[in-house]
Amino acid sequence: MKPGVTIDFNKPVIEIEDLWKSFGTNHVLKGFNLTLHQGENIAVMGKSGSGKSVLIKCIIGLLTIDKGKLTVLGRSVPEINHKELDELRTDVGFQFQGSALYDSMTVRENLEFPLRRHREKLKGIPVNDLVVESLENVGLAHAVDMMPEELSGGMKKRVALARTLIMRPKIILYDEPTSGLDPVTGKEISLLINEIQERFQTAAIVITHDLGCAKITSDRMIILHDGINYTESTYSELNQSTDEPVKAFFT
Repeated sequence: MKPGVTIDFNKPVIEIEDLWKSFGTNHVLKGFNLTLHQGENIAVMGKSGSGKSVLIKCIIGLLTIDKGKLTVLGRSVPEINHKELDELRTDVGFQFQGSALYDSMTVRENLEFPLRRHREKLKGIPVNDLVVESLENVGLAHAVDMMPEELSGGMKKRVALARTLIMRPKIILYDEPTSGLDPVTGKEISLLINEIQERFQTAAIVITHDLGCAKITSDRMIILHDGINYTESTYSELNQSTDEPVKAFFT
């Protein structure tokens, strides 16, 4: 457990049991299990095409599971209706791999966008205050009126994270948060993920190929191999493993 972080192991915020997801004859997840607790960061690592992104898309309801149990903040994702799923998504931030900023909008307008559909959740707080606060949380208050094309790769990641934070989520799903970044900027983003965890007591799943990101951000690591949770432990413990599928990530 990282200093300054409190994990409540009595409060699971995501529970996944025997999760299956296939695309035709391609069986991607084949009985995957995971429990994420309040205040905890889990890094999920696996080879390309192993199902990491499929996993978090199932969690947020972008993909429908074939079978299994998938509960997020006490709600069974496969069983809730569209309106209930929309409400649930206001508590689950999704950090897209490519940042997914709207090129034709300023940074301010990008951050205001999720509030258009979900203004009632934060209706007592002025929109400008939410925008400024969210940008301050990622160290980019000065960029509020810039266009995405004026931002560096690291700045785009920070703005995308600010857009996620503006809804004050309880859970954040990060899809390759350091991809495409140089090692220094990647480390800055990884440390920022930890700062957010500590400041807001969010829980997070970090999908990553970046071993440095997993080492910095994770309280636990999961190796997704052959469609299942092959093993899970801390970074330091997995780094000592002699099991070949695990060793492959540390060599």
